[in-house]
Amino acid sequence: MEITGNVTGAGRGLLILIGALVVLWMISPFAVIPAGHRGVVTTFGKVDTVPLDEGLHLIVPIVNSVTKIDVRVMKSETEGDAASRDLQQVTTKIALNYHLQPSKVALTFQGVGLDVEAKIIDPAVEEAFKAVTAQYTAEELITKREDVRNRIRSLLAQRLGRHGIEIDEFSVTNFRFSHAFAQAIEAKTTADQLKLKANNDLERIKIEAEQKVTQARAEAEALKLQKQEVTAELIRLREIENQKLAIDKWDGKLPQTVASGAVPFIGVNAAR
Repeated sequence: MEITGNVTGAGRGLLILIGALVVLWMISPFAVIPAGHRGVVTTFGKVDTVPLDEGLHLIVPIVNSVTKIDVRVMKSETEGDAASRDLQQVTTKIALNYHLQPSKVALTFQGVGLDVEAKIIDPAVEEAFKAVTAQYTAEELITKREDVRNRIRSLLAQRLGRHGIEIDEFSVTNFRFSHAFAQAIEAKTTADQLKLKANNDLERIKIEAEQKVTQARAEAEALKLQKQEVTAELIRLREIENQKLAIDKWDGKLPQTVASGAVPFIGVNAAR
């Protein structure tokens, strides 16, 4: 009986200690705000517009409660579905890095709550994507992608900024179109490439023809100059040079026969 009483007494003591610790925790006059967070203080449900910074803060137990809100960079991905100006269906994925503005986090908590992504970011991204996409044709969405991205970001920054949300990074993945339109784009690209190749070939042929004409003109001009330089004295000089070459090559023997009408040579060698 004594042992049972002691055990029961120890159990009660432990329960009392735990209860005391819980009460102390609930009525603690301190609030600790971790790094990358801000504390939103409410007094009987009323939000204090000035948030608590990181660190240790004094509060009034029971009267005040503190909600810790993350203000670090967060990531959101939203599927966009819209129609272009020429009524082509366009889908894409928009990736967004954002953070809650620390100085406005209490107002964001008061006006939106904690689930800003589902309530504010996703609808704003979809609406901005549709609004900007409708101003471009499907082809322009590809050729002017950087301009489209910047306009979506600018419109989105205005809408999110009203709720204390700031954009850090923003990217739009490849636009996706219907299969038929993708084939049409591919066919047009192939045709443009063939046209460019044909133009390049034509330009090359043209240049080569011009080069040949220029070369022919140069050769004709050279022949013309050579013809103008030929005189009677030059012809006589060439004859003398040829005769001299013939004499230098003669071995001293006279031919035994001559062609008809030519002056015969005396057979000197035979007489000897």
